[in-house]
Amino acid sequence: MPQPYVLLSAAVSLDGYLDDTGPERLLLSNPADFDRVDEVRAASDAILVGAGTLRTDNPRLLVNSPERRATRVAAGLPEYPLKVTVSASGDLDPAAQFWHTGGEKVVYTTDRGAERLRGAGLPTGPTGVAVVSLGPAPEWPALLDHLGDVRGIRRLMVEGGGLVHTQLLQQGLADELLLAVAPVFVGEADAPRMLGTGAYPGGPRSRLRLLETRPVGDVVLIRYAPTVPGTGRAVSAADRHWLALACELAAECPPSRTAFSVGAVVVAEDGTELARGHSREDGDPVVHAEEAALAKLDPADPRLASATVYSSLEPCAHRASRPAPCARLVLDAGVRRVVTAWREPDTFVEDAAVGNAVLSAEGAEVVVLPEYEERAKAPNRHVVG
Repeated sequence: MPQPYVLLSAAVSLDGYLDDTGPERLLLSNPADFDRVDEVRAASDAILVGAGTLRTDNPRLLVNSPERRATRVAAGLPEYPLKVTVSASGDLDPAAQFWHTGGEKVVYTTDRGAERLRGAGLPTGPTGVAVVSLGPAPEWPALLDHLGDVRGIRRLMVEGGGLVHTQLLQQGLADELLLAVAPVFVGEADAPRMLGTGAYPGGPRSRLRLLETRPVGDVVLIRYAPTVPGTGRAVSAADRHWLALACELAAECPPSRTAFSVGAVVVAEDGTELARGHSREDGDPVVHAEEAALAKLDPADPRLASATVYSSLEPCAHRASRPAPCARLVLDAGVRRVVTAWREPDTFVEDAAVGNAVLSAEGAEVVVLPEYEERAKAPNRHVVG
């Protein structure tokens, strides 16, 4: 399973601070925004905070609405999302509210930190604490891999603090930035900021993509997505993982001397996999990957309009075996975002590499991640060399 969709959530002042330097926590959100946060929590599979936030804020990280908890249970989910923290040292207070409220918890740490935590008297049992060592250092990719592969987490809400947000953004592991901007100035140089200094992907000339703005009382909610540097097109860690899966699916294709081996995955906006497919699936000698995946979905599924098709090869624009090429099938399905790894060569069709242009001409967003081209080519070496 791919790494979870990573949503960075924070309330900040107009000048970018998370808090002031006073002894009491500065409440930047208003009641309506706290309720919005509760809604986001309820829609998440897990909520993560760093050790620093756990120590200074002593958060409970609960879904407070009984109605939202009941909706989760009715959907077959735990009453509360998994609570996650990370600490290299394992120096965490066993009396913190984090451990004693809500459902299951997991702490990611080092080998040395795990030894310390296992003797710290943390709660055990069905809603107790799982201690997971990531070796000598708690690296974020390994942590996210474990959440996805072992815990089955698809949507991770990250509530801070600033160091955690900074590291995830700098390493290109954040899928969305959700900011509640409060109408206050902090103006204190020593106060904690939302983000630290250092290099971010694309640098200051790479603009994030605006997804939404709306007022929540006197707070303004802003949603952004990271983008491919220099293009303005949104891309995320989730994009890379789903495209990697599409390339893996291409390797499952029965080999052919007259057609490419291609894999495709259709993914909803919230990170839910809707369908997958690969060329020549189920013994059909001419079915294409995108076609196979889309055929498994109800054409009236409302999630298709905001879904993404991940394909190891550019969707075809010309095709002899079936009436509709894959670019047309994608558009007719209502999908308006495609992420692909490899432009179609002229091996079988003259002027093949126009599928992306067809998609773009009709308003679809096309993102090409060339760093995955070699993976997409690997199961096709017998036809492209």
